[in-house]
Amino acid sequence: MSQQHSAAQDPTPRTASAVATATRRRDWWRDAVIYQVYPRSFADSDGDGMGDLEGVRTRLPYLRDLGVDAVWLSPFYASPQADAGYDVADYRAVDPMFGTLLDADALIRDAHELGLRIIVDLVPNHSSDQHEWFKRALAEGPGSPCRDRYHFRPGKGENGELPPNDWESIFGGPAWTRVEDGEWYLHLFAPEQPDFNWEHPAVGDEFRSILRFWLDMGVDGFRIDVAHGLVKAEGLPDLGDHDQLKLLGNDVMPFFDQDGVHEIYRQWRRILDEYSGERIFVAEAWTPTVERTAHYVRPDELHQAFNFQYLSTHWDAGELRGVIDRTLDAMRPVGAPSTWVLSNHDVTRHTTRFANPAGLGTQIRLPGDRELGLKRARAATLLMLALPGSAYVYQGEELGLPDVTDLPDEVRQDPAYFRGAGQDGFRDGCRVPIPWTRTGPSYGFGDGGSWLPQPEGWGELSVEAQTGVPGSTLELYRTALSVRRDQPDLGAGDTVEWLRAPEGVLAFRRGEFVCVANTTGESVTVPVHGRVLLSSGEVTEADGEAKVPGDTTVWWTTG
Repeated sequence: MSQQHSAAQDPTPRTASAVATATRRRDWWRDAVIYQVYPRSFADSDGDGMGDLEGVRTRLPYLRDLGVDAVWLSPFYASPQADAGYDVADYRAVDPMFGTLLDADALIRDAHELGLRIIVDLVPNHSSDQHEWFKRALAEGPGSPCRDRYHFRPGKGENGELPPNDWESIFGGPAWTRVEDGEWYLHLFAPEQPDFNWEHPAVGDEFRSILRFWLDMGVDGFRIDVAHGLVKAEGLPDLGDHDQLKLLGNDVMPFFDQDGVHEIYRQWRRILDEYSGERIFVAEAWTPTVERTAHYVRPDELHQAFNFQYLSTHWDAGELRGVIDRTLDAMRPVGAPSTWVLSNHDVTRHTTRFANPAGLGTQIRLPGDRELGLKRARAATLLMLALPGSAYVYQGEELGLPDVTDLPDEVRQDPAYFRGAGQDGFRDGCRVPIPWTRTGPSYGFGDGGSWLPQPEGWGELSVEAQTGVPGSTLELYRTALSVRRDQPDLGAGDTVEWLRAPEGVLAFRRGEFVCVANTTGESVTVPVHGRVLLSSGEVTEADGEAKVPGDTTVWWTTG
């Protein structure tokens, strides 16, 4: 007997009672599936080629029917867009390219009516160089109060011509820029993104006010950008003779993962707990180990932290089991849910990463086998959604979108690309606007083209082309999220029971649910574990045994 996932032909929207139940559900964040929207690339309502908040609002029913619990919006604040909005000039204003505060209010209200929660990005490590504070700091000169809100320092050398220390920007080159009066300011990212000095009380006061502003608007939480970077080591010491980029995420550094950040988040948590509705904080915290990541989600700090160790793991059963065990073991003592993620706006899409036989690294962009990448990506998705805790989905991955690897140089906007060192500067490839229809000037993204060019054939991966098509990646996601929501043994929890399996295969039980993931390229035979709920490829059963193809994941239930 052949078994394959049966796609929902026309997903049924949640009823009003289901929406109300989802909105009231306690500890919703422990097993939530959170969908990341990159607003400039999601949907364009006014035909200017740039996605906007009204475009997101009109597509909320699609996200409800997909089956996610919450929507995380990348920055839409007023910004010169030197780093796609992660350079914020005004934290209480919407950039005109995305709309207005009224648009943000309408989006939040509509989402709540549909049973969706809204999480917004918060960027507290740095501002834009066009932020009023920084402009005043430049104008008022050395020793002024506004300079103390950033990291201004005299340079080294006979005439101060050398940077104050040897720190390098994440985007490549020195982490310091000299201003006309001779002082230097710190920017761990682009020069247009000066780092705040969190030792100055005005900075903390300002961000506590910003939190309250958006909480009063009704947002359900914040994703904290560079949550590990706010506090710098006293004296800003040199790093010495190291390849700093190789240390990122692999070691504690004088500008990342300093213990002082935790008192900031304790203060923030007290503010959040004043509001009803179980609002949450999610940390983007690159740390050397999952054990240090767990520090950010202690009971009086943040609620979730991204699991970058899992995202960076190869498609290999041994490596995956290791990071799964370490993650669950690290989160269990602090009572926080584990999180699982495969793609986001900063890394090569996993469909493209998995297209290479070696299976990965977050930035691998070598030519690969598109079908292999998609097959592995589908299997990896079912594995991720079967694990205890919360999962994140990056827009377009439910369509099986690959990275766009052949963008012309003249259209690129990633600041790392122009720095000439550091990151490879190819983040634009995962940010190309997603396709909604088979045809049209931008495959349904909007009426006026798209800010990054979409490749030919993009329409065949569109929502329209995949909806109701058995075996399509979109229907796999819709069905998986529906099954996940309905199965009592899926979602929240902190343990898995590992089962015996052939080499290269992961098998585990959670109550009456069993997941088997074959990470090899060859078919394997395993015991039948009850009734097949879902599979990413065709599974054949006979005489109590199941033949699972290579790069395939299967869900069973014994109930």
